[in-house]
Amino acid sequence: METIKSSFSPGTLIKMILFILIMPFITLLISWKWDWWEAWVYGLISVLGFIISRKLAVQRNPDILEERASYGKQEDTQPWDKILSPLVALGGMFILIVAGLDMLFRWPPEFSLPVKLIALTAVVASYALGSYALIENRYFSGVVRLQTERGHKVVSGGPYRWMRHPGYAGTLLTYLATPFLLDSAWALIPAMILVILMVIRTRLEDRFLHQNLDGYADYAKRTRFRLIPGIW
Repeated sequence: METIKSSFSPGTLIKMILFILIMPFITLLISWKWDWWEAWVYGLISVLGFIISRKLAVQRNPDILEERASYGKQEDTQPWDKILSPLVALGGMFILIVAGLDMLFRWPPEFSLPVKLIALTAVVASYALGSYALIENRYFSGVVRLQTERGHKVVSGGPYRWMRHPGYAGTLLTYLATPFLLDSAWALIPAMILVILMVIRTRLEDRFLHQNLDGYADYAKRTRFRLIPGIW
């Protein structure tokens, strides 16, 4: 318990407030358009999704809280992920910033209501998938490393039966759907850059696990696809 408490330093709490409560609504702060229902819906989904998923995950795997709260402090993080992890973590903010500027300056084009509703469904589905992966996988970390101190083992249940990196798949779907929900074609530019980074990170992590995690190669033979079932 003391270790968990020590992980929540004032700096950690400030980061949590920034990324959990402020960042999801940054579009509203930039555009100052408080009747923007799509931005409110996105922000509420983000906040509620975070709170509910963490609560359920901690109930199943109490020590995952410490692992998640220690983000950036693990010395055995893979060198390449010290670069990719922050880029991916912060990248979603750039999608929201561009969307906020798009609304402020009214850049064309705009998306229809049916497109926004489809995107909203995709965002909800992406959060559900990512949350399912977090709850199922007690080794779900913010960085790529071998968690030997926690008895790192292959997780093959839940969404890991369908793909090897369902958490990344959920994030990728969020990146692609958010610009359509927030009516910002321009936000697709940072979204596509993030998709490329996510694919690179997935490939590197998959290779690392093949080489270092016992049983992962056999698991990969059974579960063929990394991110998109039937494709890759």
